[in-house]
Amino acid sequence: MPLALQPTEVASWLAAKQPVYLLDVRLPEEHEFVALPGSTLVPLQELTTRLSEVQPGQGDKLVVYCHHGVRSWHAAVFLEQQGFLNVYSLEGGIDAWSLDVDAGVRRYQ
Repeated sequence: MPLALQPTEVASWLAAKQPVYLLDVRLPEEHEFVALPGSTLVPLQELTTRLSEVQPGQGDKLVVYCHHGVRSWHAAVFLEQQGFLNVYSLEGGIDAWSLDVDAGVRRYQ
């Protein structure tokens, strides 16, 4: 089972320049509204058909995120089942990121 990570932990990895691959599984309009810098968008409902687009580097931590953490959890489980390693779900999603890491990240309802 993938681990759920707090936004502050992922932020510390990024600040330390650890290899992190951010995968956004929200809808395109959500990604356009707000996204974590450098993230790749593959909506959850398209993940099975677009799996080849998920290309973390060897040794990268694959952090999946969505709005609140539900879709990312399902995506992380699926990715592990497909053989991806070092898969994590961002607990609380981008909303928690805005609250706990960067208040400049826009929030939506």
